[in-house]
Amino acid sequence: MPTEPITRGADPAHAAVERVRDGLAARLTGRWTADQAPAVEGAAAAMLAGAAGAPLVIDLSSLSRLDTLGAWVLERTRAALPAGTAYAGASPEHLILLREVAYREAAPAARARRFHPLDPVANLGSGVRSLGHQGLAGLAFLGEVVAGCLRVLARPRSFRGPALVNQIEQIALRGAPIIMLIAFLVGCIVTQQGIIQLQRFGAQSYVVNMIGILALRELGVLLTSIMVAGRSGSAFTAEIGSMRMREEVDALRVMGLDPIEILIVPRIIALMLALPLLAFLADLAALAGGALTSWLYGGLSLEAFAFRLQNAIGLRHVLIGLIKAPFMALIIGIIASVEGFLVEGSAESLGRHVTASVVKSIFMVIVLDGLFAVFFAAIDF
Repeated sequence: MPTEPITRGADPAHAAVERVRDGLAARLTGRWTADQAPAVEGAAAAMLAGAAGAPLVIDLSSLSRLDTLGAWVLERTRAALPAGTAYAGASPEHLILLREVAYREAAPAARARRFHPLDPVANLGSGVRSLGHQGLAGLAFLGEVVAGCLRVLARPRSFRGPALVNQIEQIALRGAPIIMLIAFLVGCIVTQQGIIQLQRFGAQSYVVNMIGILALRELGVLLTSIMVAGRSGSAFTAEIGSMRMREEVDALRVMGLDPIEILIVPRIIALMLALPLLAFLADLAALAGGALTSWLYGGLSLEAFAFRLQNAIGLRHVLIGLIKAPFMALIIGIIASVEGFLVEGSAESLGRHVTASVVKSIFMVIVLDGLFAVFFAAIDF
């Protein structure tokens, strides 16, 4: 059955201010809607005039209808009245609408702060405190990852094997060419510079010892870790951050699934498996670059390079680089995952945390490499 259209003048908005026992009350009637905009503004002005600077109780029990415009005008009027002004008799629907359009005044502009001589010290202290909080957050997240791994061991069927294989493909198989190319070029450059310097003393053949030990102990694993941090670590942060922005992580929790088991454990295990393999390939590429450069610049044949390399290095040099790799992979995975979970609902936040992930990962990888160097030197390994 067709309904009759509502005319613009039907049931206009009205506000009557009256004195009650506890003070003043404004009883609102009619339709506080967009089609009654002039009446709504007039009723709000009458309410302000009747209050005369005193707080009001705004009674909404007699309203026939309230929409966004009416709610916003009410909130604007309430903000203009003294503290103590409150609503009464509002239905749940009215309260929801009033909360959504709650009137907020613009925050005052911050006053320019003058420089103080102790500001650098204060900033340093703030940075150290922030670094401590981030370290504790990383340790807490590491605990969650360990707990997730234990849960997977207790329930092997819950482990997502295809996700692990996919991550190994993305990290190791697709990352191997660029990592080997960079290691090869760096090996060429380091060897070339070493030959130029050692030729002054007639000891250019010792460049084989230099590139062999440097590549196996430090260069291969460090270059690989930095490349993985920039390539795979940023990808982890971007993927998890995008899921956070689309609320897919919350959807996993609603479905009763643990995001740590689903998203983090396969990625970190894949990193810890792939990075030693990539480091070994980078070692071989760096040695190949050193051999080629020694042949071209130093006049050292490939057979002589291989013979001298065999005498210069041992299994322990290979093991030192490979021992570091899983720890560096764990650091990269933890930092990338933590930064991904910190992403908020904007592209700016995603870009900021991806950048932070790469910078922090590279910094921590270099710090960890330095700690390992001191440790292995202390135990004479």
